[in-house]
Amino acid sequence: MTGAPARALGAVLFDLDGLLIDSEPLWFAVETDVMARLGGRWTAADQQALLGGALENSVRYLLDRAAIPADPAQVAEWMTGGIEAQVRDHGVTVMPGAETLVAEVAAAGLPYALVTSSQRRFAEAVLARTGLRFPVVVSGNDVRRGKPDPEPYLLAARRLGVPPPWCLVLEDSITGVSAAEAAGCAVVAVPTLRPIEPRPGRLVLPSLSGVSLGSLRAAYAKAAAQAHRARAAERAG
Repeated sequence: MTGAPARALGAVLFDLDGLLIDSEPLWFAVETDVMARLGGRWTAADQQALLGGALENSVRYLLDRAAIPADPAQVAEWMTGGIEAQVRDHGVTVMPGAETLVAEVAAAGLPYALVTSSQRRFAEAVLARTGLRFPVVVSGNDVRRGKPDPEPYLLAARRLGVPPPWCLVLEDSITGVSAAEAAGCAVVAVPTLRPIEPRPGRLVLPSLSGVSLGSLRAAYAKAAAQAHRARAAERAG
């Protein structure tokens, strides 16, 4: 975060995969299938390496490990079409507490957005299937550089008309956390497959279950104060 901490929370920016929905088993199935087409084997460690990243990074990672060459555009379509089919055929589980929290933020009139590395086709399929609604959606199609670059969160803040230091980001991966922090946002991390360590300006929770707008406001105030103190200490040192 930059500058003095904001007096009040201005906006909430939600990640999608792993935070609001339990999509990682679906992605693992798709990635395993794509890697098999490329003559390779997919592992849990491979999935963790891609957690929260942009599609083009995933395609590059897959092709680097492929035994059979393929067109990157074709691999991207296998990924996108495969995950859409997973949602369509099997549905997707909303994480505990996610639906209630999004609804509470919306009812309070607080600006909020969905910021995902996934392609818009997948995000729209998930929103249609789950009933979750967002006034602003930033997908992988909307940016030139995906997470961990700050561009997705900077774009969401700009579309909401809220400065990044007044935004609180909810993320489940270190890739997304890095993007949010680089954008200047406070962060609440809810780790899924890999642990995330707390630090000034970053709080870590075990899940969204029981998290309310009031607790988000408190988390934002605490994170902003921590980051402000940390910057002051750096300047003093």
